[in-house]
Amino acid sequence: MQSIDVSIIIVNWNVRDILRDCLRSIYDHTKSINFEIIVIDNASSDNSCEMVAKEFPQVFLIANKENRGFAAANNQGLKVATGKYVLLLNPDTIVPEDTISKSFKYSENHTDVAVLGCQVWLNENEIQKTCFSFPTLTSVFLLKSGLRRLFPKSRLLGWIDYGWWDRTTLMEVDVVSGMYMFVRQKAIKDVGVMDEDYFVFAEETDWCFRFCKAGWKCIFVPLGRIIHLDGGSKSTDLIKIEMFVQHQKSILLFIKKNRGVLSFHIVKLIFIFSMVMRLSFSLITGCWDKSGKSERKQLQSIASLKYLVFKRR
Repeated sequence: MQSIDVSIIIVNWNVRDILRDCLRSIYDHTKSINFEIIVIDNASSDNSCEMVAKEFPQVFLIANKENRGFAAANNQGLKVATGKYVLLLNPDTIVPEDTISKSFKYSENHTDVAVLGCQVWLNENEIQKTCFSFPTLTSVFLLKSGLRRLFPKSRLLGWIDYGWWDRTTLMEVDVVSGMYMFVRQKAIKDVGVMDEDYFVFAEETDWCFRFCKAGWKCIFVPLGRIIHLDGGSKSTDLIKIEMFVQHQKSILLFIKKNRGVLSFHIVKLIFIFSMVMRLSFSLITGCWDKSGKSERKQLQSIASLKYLVFKRR
């Protein structure tokens, strides 16, 4: 029996048709390596599990009875993965070329790399700005104050997401974005799996932080590409509000865990002030906004303030 080079782990939640296209693209374009695919379904209600079982019987399917979150579900996949490397891949992606094999070959020749990322395209003409630096008190202030948006390509203020970089060159980065994380199993054994305290968002940030602390490299290499369809954009307004709040929860968790309690409280105050200003502005602009955008911002800001002010964690 041949050994597995890459275990591809995909966490799915209610994107059946998009997942189908993702799986097909992997099987159609991945050559010259031995791979397995592990799909973890987080209690989808759209018959995703039935589709996988019927159309892709070779896939190792784990069907959760409840939504366990992104980190916990990925850890389920990591526990059964047998590959020398694992690829964490979002279901709302298409692999239009042999990117996975190229990632394997590069990693084989660069043994100090723990995590590798590739080019992510939004369409045939636009590269998504993936990869970013580790959150700090300063980076949160620059983002929430609006200074980052005023000078997006500045090396002084744009370092948060490497705003000056066009993603066409190789670069060592802090965080490889979670939609495509090609990870060395040896490095995982060194630092452990994802922290399941993160339900969704910032789990890859925390993981990369731990890899870097242990002396491993995280790197972006434009040796291949995937297409990101952003399946989550079709979520309901309620889900969008919950995810908006969840993102802040995850950033606060990262800050508290890795930057200290003082930074945590300061960042929390920055978030509160930012949400108050956001709510005030959306109330003013809502008087003539017919698109509903201001109303959505109001609901997001109110939900965020409820969490920030009344929840201890």
